[in-house]
Parts: sequence; C-alpha cells; structure tokens
Amino acid sequence: MELKAFYKKNSLREGALVEFDFNGNKVKGTIIPSNEDLLMVKLASGYNAGFELEKIKGIKSLGESKSVGKAKTIEMRKNPALPTIAVLHTGGTIASRIDYRTGGVFASFTPEDLHTMFPELEKIANFEPRLLRKMWSDDFRFSHFTFIAKEIEKEVQKGVDGIILGMGTDNLAVAAAAITFAIENCPIPIIIVGAQRSSDRGSSDAAMNLLCAANFITKTDFAGVAICMHNSSNDDVCAILPPCKTRKMHTSRRDAFKAINDTPIALVDYRNNKIDFIKKNYQKKNKKEKIVIKPNFEPRVAVLKITINMFPEQFKFYTKEKFKGLVIEGTGLGQTPGHLPDEITEKEGHKEIFPAIKEFTEKGVAVMTSQCINGRVHMHVYDKAIDLVNLGVIPGEDMLTETAFVKLAWLLGNYPAAEAKKLMQKNLRGEITPFTRTDTYVFE
Repeated sequence: MELKAFYKKNSLREGALVEFDFNGNKVKGTIIPSNEDLLMVKLASGYNAGFELEKIKGIKSLGESKSVGKAKTIEMRKNPALPTIAVLHTGGTIASRIDYRTGGVFASFTPEDLHTMFPELEKIANFEPRLLRKMWSDDFRFSHFTFIAKEIEKEVQKGVDGIILGMGTDNLAVAAAAITFAIENCPIPIIIVGAQRSSDRGSSDAAMNLLCAANFITKTDFAGVAICMHNSSNDDVCAILPPCKTRKMHTSRRDAFKAINDTPIALVDYRNNKIDFIKKNYQKKNKKEKIVIKPNFEPRVAVLKITINMFPEQFKFYTKEKFKGLVIEGTGLGQTPGHLPDEITEKEGHKEIFPAIKEFTEKGVAVMTSQCINGRVHMHVYDKAIDLVNLGVIPGEDMLTETAFVKLAWLLGNYPAAEAKKLMQKNLRGEITPFTRTDTYVFE
C-alpha cells in the first residue's frame, strides 16, 4: 500500500498523534514526513522510527500533536549569596529542539530559555546568559575563536566567577583547544559544554552536562579551560576533559568525547554532586591574576591527510596557494609517500613528492602528526621519517592533528615563523605529554 492511500484510508495526516499495534507491540508517537512507503513516527523517547504499513494494525488518531513552542520564560532572580556564571552561547544541539513536523533538529531558543528548561540552575549560581552566535560548529572559522576569546575577556573583566561556553559538538574539541591557546593566565574556570541530543528529547544529555559544569565551577578551585561531557552512556557521571587532548570519538553516543593519550581532569557525579579530581596538578582560581589574550590566528594554515595513491600536486598546492602552515597527518610513526621502491612509484610521481615538501618548508612551517588516534610520532625510527625531518618537517610528538592545526595557526598569528617553529615543539597548554601512557588507550 502507498503511504498516501494509507493516510486516506485511516484519516491520518502528518503531525497526528497516533497509537497502533506493530508485531504485538503497542506504539505511540507523532507522524512525521516520510520519503518512502513507511509510516515514520516520532516516539516519546525522541527517536524517529519507520514502520511497514502492512504490519500496522488497529491504528487510531489521538488528535493533533502539541506544537513545539517555547515555554513561558522563568524570570531569573539574583541571589547575592551565590556566585555568578556567564553563559555564552554559540549554538549547536544543546541549543536546539525537535521540529515534530519534519523530525529534524533546529535552533529555536535563546540562552535565557536554558534557565526555563533547567530551573535547577537557580540553586547553583546566578546565571548571566548571552547569545554570541546561533550556528553549527561546522561553520567555525579562526575569526570566530578570536571573537569568542575577546568576549570571554569581557566577562572576566566584569568579575564573573566562571563561564560556561555552549556550542555544537562536531568541532567542540577543536574550539576548546583554540580557545585554550588564545587565553593565558585565566583566573576563572571556562567550561565548554555541548549536547549530543537536543534538549527536548528524553535521552538528551544537555541538562546533565550543563548542571555538572555549573557544579564543577562553583564547588572547585579549578581555573582555565576544560570540556564537560558525559563520561559514559549512563546518566551518572560527567568527565571534565583536557581541552587540548580531547577528541570526539563517536557520531552519536553521549559519551563521545574521550581524552587521548591523557586522562580526564576530574569526574563529576551527577546524582550526589561529588567531584573527584584525577589530576592533582591543575591551574587554580586566582581573581587577582590578570587575564592575557593573544587572539590572533593565521588563516592560511591547513591539514593534509596522508593516504595511499597520492600525487605531487596535492603537496605542491599549499606552496602555490601561499599557505603559511601545514599539518601533515602522516601514517604510523610519521611518514608520507616519497621513496622509490619500484618502477611504479617512480612512474607515478613519488620522486616529486619530497621536493614538493622541501619547497613548502623553505617558505612555511610543516608539522607531522599521526593518523593513529593513540600514540605519538617517532621520526627517528625509519629512514623515511628521518628524511622528512631533514626536509624541515617538525615532529608533532603526541599532539592530536586538530590540536596541532589550531596551535600552528595560533603561533603563526602571534609570533614570527622562526619562533613559531620552536614553540611548536614545546608543551604550552598540555597539548604535548612527555611520554605516551598505555593505560589511556581508547578501545571504544
């Protein structure tokens, strides 16, 4: 049966709240648009599900689904006995709702609405929300990090006790690293928070991430930048993660963010508000400390991912287009193609790859990271990597590719190239560890 005929036969339409039997199970939800001859329903859990029309029995309409509108805003009352937290929002899933007409996610509310959705915040601190941007993190540019750093500086100078920065998760870890480099001597905590699932879904992680971040700010002496996201898929503990050593490791799990070659800074128990520090050596609050920002980023910096079957033109492009920095995400311990083991590699351009890399390093800064998630580059083990070092490629130690990318852009935006080359090899914000720990390996 076609979907249109199914709708007509049962007097249904999109947006209707329905109940029916499917393979012996009772299903209840809101009809949403479908591109196939399946009944697509938005379930109470927040998930979309498709049902074969022939297997649906006893379907009945319960009326139109309630429209998804904004709840009445709760007035934020100041409590002089509580600390003040600025909430700066840039958008993303944490600031999104479900459109029950289409089943899609859309940005729909302002930071003030967070207080309405999460009234528990009122018991923790005074919140001063401000919308910086309404955008997905895929659209971030270096100029956005410059802008965000300056907005953070304004809040610190106003005397707030902490800052929560909300954004989309896809580039949340990248943004965290960039902001960490842009801000020096931060006297207060800046906790970056996102959500894998929108705030009006039953499975949303938004409330827990936000509340754990607020409790961590008010109940500890931590200062500086960190990330707060679910530590597991359960609603029990959030991890406070190091901003330069964290990566999004899953597309949809609520515990997608993991520390790589490192450990969380602390764990926050959502149920009892207990906070356990894993790291003992961390920057501490000191409101007498004067914040220093160096918010410039060089825009002409890129990442080149190494694969098989590469061509010299892929390497020559960055010199031709006058890029000033290049992070090469190499294979294994830090290699690229470029040797001539046989007539095929010689015929298909390998002999031109190393000269192309040399041409770039004579004008710009090239850094090597590894496509492997865990571990570090070792460019003194194999002759090919040694050749690359001799060509001027800088080993990136155990830096994540994304962290090396924003660090290089930041260094070239604030220092001469010669100084940037030296600082690239030094640990400035916890981005490089002295040795790689095997007990931090991410298996999931």
